[in-house]
Amino acid sequence: MANFRLQGTRVLAVDLAGDAVKAKNGAMVAYDGEMTFKKMTGGGEGLRGLVTRRITGESMAVMEVRGHGTCYFADRATEINLVRLDGGKLFVEASNLLVTEPSLRTGTTFTGLRGASQGNGLFTTTVEGTGQAAIMSDGPAIVLRVSAQTPLVVDPGAYVAHTGGLRQQLQTAVGWRTLVGEGSGESFQLRFEGEGLVYVQPSERVTVGGQL
Repeated sequence: MANFRLQGTRVLAVDLAGDAVKAKNGAMVAYDGEMTFKKMTGGGEGLRGLVTRRITGESMAVMEVRGHGTCYFADRATEINLVRLDGGKLFVEASNLLVTEPSLRTGTTFTGLRGASQGNGLFTTTVEGTGQAAIMSDGPAIVLRVSAQTPLVVDPGAYVAHTGGLRQQLQTAVGWRTLVGEGSGESFQLRFEGEGLVYVQPSERVTVGGQL
């Protein structure tokens, strides 16, 4: 089984003993031992994944890394966060996904206006099953718990990923004042309800909502 270890906060070390991981294409920065690299395509496996990618446009260049030794991964010095799934599902933008264990299945799901408000399109990537995944954030991410008693509101530009049984709702405050250039600056917000975890980065991407 692959062993994920953080080397600081911006490099992921994965120990391999003849097994493999799926990683963002080009994310290898160093390795020791014997490794092979095979280009794959993200967004879901098999024929269904191929069709899904064509329809949604949600895909990432992925490589399979197999071998004996330690492989080190990083991407533009972004912060790396480890997520362990025990039969659950992770929702994350393809651009924020660095490495997954091969036991995890990837796919896509419709996000509707939430994705559009983030400027990431109408679909997002899902990672499902049991194993570890490494996701990236612009700065150290905080992990905020959502419960039935404590719903959470997040800026779409700071949202990175979430797990658990969460319902999302896009809140808007767009009115006539927005149209005349007197918006609040927080015209779009994501509200999470249910039980789960939300990963939030200390940096806001440029989004449609952030311009209003």
